[in-house]
Amino acid sequence: MSQFEFVKSSYSDDQADSECVEVAVNVPGTVAVRDSKQTRGPVIEVTPTAWAAFAGSR
Repeated sequence: MSQFEFVKSSYSDDQADSECVEVAVNVPGTVAVRDSKQTRGPVIEVTPTAWAAFAGSR
């Protein structure tokens, strides 16, 4: 998990107690997603195509 460089999603707001996700796109062919409040918790890895479909479905 340490190879991922996570950043807070632009879809998350800036409040500390809000529900936020962090996304890492620095590994080719993979988008990693995790809960910003549980940085040592599980990470979901999906393809960039799957992430684009998910992010575009709002």
